[in-house]
Amino acid sequence: MSELKTEAGLKVKAEKAKGIGFFEKLLPVWVALCMLIGIVLSQLIPEISQTIDSWQIEGISIPIGICLFLMMYPAMLNIQAEELKKLGQDPKPVILTLFSNWVVAPLIGITVALLFLGGNPQLIFAIILLSSSPCTAMVLVWGWMAKGNQEQNVITTSLNTITIIFLYIPVVTLLVAIANITLEQKIPLDPVTLLISLVIFIGLPLFLGVISKKGLISIKGERWFDNTYRPAVSKVAVGALLMTLIILFSLNGDVLINNPDLLLLITIPLLIGFAIVVGFNVLMTRIFKLKYREAIISVIIGSSSHFEIAIAVAVAMFGVGSIAALGTTMGLFWEVPIMLSLVYLGKFLNRKGFWGADIEEVKILG
Repeated sequence: MSELKTEAGLKVKAEKAKGIGFFEKLLPVWVALCMLIGIVLSQLIPEISQTIDSWQIEGISIPIGICLFLMMYPAMLNIQAEELKKLGQDPKPVILTLFSNWVVAPLIGITVALLFLGGNPQLIFAIILLSSSPCTAMVLVWGWMAKGNQEQNVITTSLNTITIIFLYIPVVTLLVAIANITLEQKIPLDPVTLLISLVIFIGLPLFLGVISKKGLISIKGERWFDNTYRPAVSKVAVGALLMTLIILFSLNGDVLINNPDLLLLITIPLLIGFAIVVGFNVLMTRIFKLKYREAIISVIIGSSSHFEIAIAVAVAMFGVGSIAALGTTMGLFWEVPIMLSLVYLGKFLNRKGFWGADIEEVKILG
């Protein structure tokens, strides 16, 4: 019994310690800075982009592949398969979130993409990739900041990681087929490349994440894993993320300089699609009478994007210096400010009693 109490205490301490630091809060600034560095490098030292672009294996960029793996691996350390056993206790919030992630968000994504990007198949593909996969990492932080139900957060993100393996390829394939019905210039889709990308950037990190987590906890203990190893790996992931941006924009520098309107073009459907999906999720949580702590987690996860796998697939399909790769990076650029605004929106709605919380609960949750 004492061991169980100790384990529970460790989890509570780790949960309290988790948050978003100063560096992460300014992530949009670092993202913009890395984009600028990449563009400058593309103009001052164009040989760099040519060299990077030549490092490939079967169309997969080696530098981007390494960086994306380092971005994905830490997310897989958050999976807690044992928590999935609790799904039957209150499945409604999780079901609503999964419905949003795999039905609502993809349909909204393809709709706004076709409405605003009808003449640019690569940008349409970028929107399809971003809208067809839910986030499995940063949402843990956003949920903590919003004071949501973290048990539900862990269960849903763990389940999302598993569902991506089975649903990502069918959903992307279906949406591309729908888009190609209306497009004159079709979106090419290679199922083999899509499968390879899924295995390399989801399957392999998942396997290594589960194995290393079990091994390290058995050797070093859960306290060391939660308080030392995972934070260190997460910092490596942020560094890999920023390096990925420098590489992508060094290869896309000429495209951006010659077509600066592309950033605005991709941003419009991204933000409109986000607003619609958030509105739907907020409304559904109200209709199904969820309390704030469950509602805000459903809204956050149901409105998120897994930009890492989106970037990986775009690079594998169209190349590192492609417009599709550029489009997916804009999903990353908007992810942090959008999710932060959603945290504060949820708290505001809670103070107004939107989800029917009593006065004392509102005071406790802030």
